[in-house]
Amino acid sequence: MDSASLEPTLYTVKAVFILDNDGNRLLSKYYDPDIFPYMKDQKNFEHNVFNKTHKADNEIAFLDGMTIVYKSSIDLFIYVVGSAQENELMLMSVLSCLFESLSLILRKNVERRCLLDNMDGVFLIVDEIIDGGVILESDPQQVVQKVNYKADESPLSEQSVAQHITEKLALTSNVLQSAKEQIKWSILK
Repeated sequence: MDSASLEPTLYTVKAVFILDNDGNRLLSKYYDPDIFPYMKDQKNFEHNVFNKTHKADNEIAFLDGMTIVYKSSIDLFIYVVGSAQENELMLMSVLSCLFESLSLILRKNVERRCLLDNMDGVFLIVDEIIDGGVILESDPQQVVQKVNYKADESPLSEQSVAQHITEKLALTSNVLQSAKEQIKWSILK
């Protein structure tokens, strides 16, 4: 190994990905085009990482010359990947920030369905924490504040859609009733 590869660098994170409990990719971002340049390589790596970690109780794994920190939550596995020489504590701070930020925007429901329903906010969070492999933020409160993402602004639930339609129909009915009254009085004058 040459001395240049051992020098400290700001490019700490090589990849971030989130898999469901079957190992299927829900989100992935790779920051170093030299390690896994093709999607086939990325998916193969994710598959190997999942197989090594999904039944383990550890938080750190080493695979294919990479340091991997991970956390599971209900039906999700969240991974942060760095080089073999990377400080695990730095990677763990990214993982903790990502998990806590997700927990904040998903109202502590860090699970597959909520994640998929709020994927726009999830991508914003990842981009706020990491840019091109460089760690920008490690405070989840700051991340959520910068992203200014509100789960309330996510797609409407069936109940809120029905309530919205009912309110619009009532308003339309009131407008029609008012228009009838105005027409009636204008004719009677």
